[in-house]
Amino acid sequence: MSTNRREFIRNVAVGAAGITIGGMATGFSAKSYSRIVGANDRLSVALMGCGRRVGAYYASLQDKNNNVDVAYICDVMKKQRDKVGKDLNGKVSGKAKLVNDIHEIWNDQSVDAIFNATPDHWHAPGTWLAMQAGKHVYIEKPCSHNPREGELLVAFTKKYGKVVQMGNQQRSSKESQEIISEIHKGAIGDVYKAVAFYANTRGECPVPKKAPVPEGLDWELFQGPAPRVEYMHDIWDYNWHWYGWNWGTAETGNNATHELDIARWALQVKYPDYVECEAAKRHFLNDGWEMYDTMDATFRFPGNKVIKWDGKSRNGHKTYGSDRGTIIYGSEGSVFVNREGYTLFDRSGKKVKDSKSSGSEAGTALGGGGDMTDGHVANFFNVIRGTETKLNSPIEEGAISQMMTHYANISSRINKSFKVDSQTGRILDKDAMKLWGREYHKGWEPPKL
Repeated sequence: MSTNRREFIRNVAVGAAGITIGGMATGFSAKSYSRIVGANDRLSVALMGCGRRVGAYYASLQDKNNNVDVAYICDVMKKQRDKVGKDLNGKVSGKAKLVNDIHEIWNDQSVDAIFNATPDHWHAPGTWLAMQAGKHVYIEKPCSHNPREGELLVAFTKKYGKVVQMGNQQRSSKESQEIISEIHKGAIGDVYKAVAFYANTRGECPVPKKAPVPEGLDWELFQGPAPRVEYMHDIWDYNWHWYGWNWGTAETGNNATHELDIARWALQVKYPDYVECEAAKRHFLNDGWEMYDTMDATFRFPGNKVIKWDGKSRNGHKTYGSDRGTIIYGSEGSVFVNREGYTLFDRSGKKVKDSKSSGSEAGTALGGGGDMTDGHVANFFNVIRGTETKLNSPIEEGAISQMMTHYANISSRINKSFKVDSQTGRILDKDAMKLWGREYHKGWEPPKL
């Protein structure tokens, strides 16, 4: 797409509240129209973060139907961006430039969209800075490191009028969409409860030790928005998930996001009015893992509806017959749904209907990827172009589901249950509200709205 057309699209947003073309109203607001790049225009995209998740995008980037150029491959660790560059060389359109510093991408006006697959502490800041620079964003879960960041993301999306899709890709599963629709139409009567669960066999985690920064790693930029700490052996790699709250959001932010989102979607609830949680480190007590590895959380919603979370990071017992999924209970039956499809039961427990996915999406394997991710990415591209009008997981919706993981984490950290304002989502507890936001390294504070 030409620079002139890009500038025209950006400038449209400055106009009136509605757009008229050829004497005919489009139905788009100025901000909505500013999202559209044209149904036949090639999108220029950048990869921000080249860790385990980035491989899940390969199929979408190579799919000619998506009509994209890969302009940049960015990571603070040289060996990671080099690997992705090698993986995609000759397989995708565009002359991808390998860069260390994301600022170079933000400053390039030709880039339309960014895939944000960085560590958790970078998700929200990397997204609002990308929007501020005029980019659309596919943001991996968790969309935020803390509740305040979720609020800010929603506000910045409205301010800049950009397309922001959260990477809870089960929202793009045809089977999940089908059964949730049936549930909403009364397939199992009045829905009152959901149990979301996850079981994995994560092993011992090394105890961090003081060490020199690895060759090729920009430790300063890895830390980015987070308060500065001394480098310790291997904390930049996947185990940052478990080494304290500076970067990660524990297993609940890492994985519960998906199943809790399905549960909330099925029950048609927004914010709970009460949260209680029991969580602790139960395995390898002397290893470097600083977070809980086992959690049971309960969220009570208006209308006497309940969602429970059963998370086991280091015990692979399949309590519910699967390593992850969601069970939804209604007055006339129940449903089991996961990434492989769903099974519908009547009130006696007899199977009524069974629908399995013809594709595949990874369950507990690191990185994941599959047909759901492919569909989720295509939906993101199509909304940017205007060929689809609705994101499957807009940040306004994703941030609400993400809030549930933050509630559970906060409850576990203060070892206390608390009430929540079910209209605003704000916690009605002074101790809990101390963890509503976070401290930022100087110069990385959120921009003012």
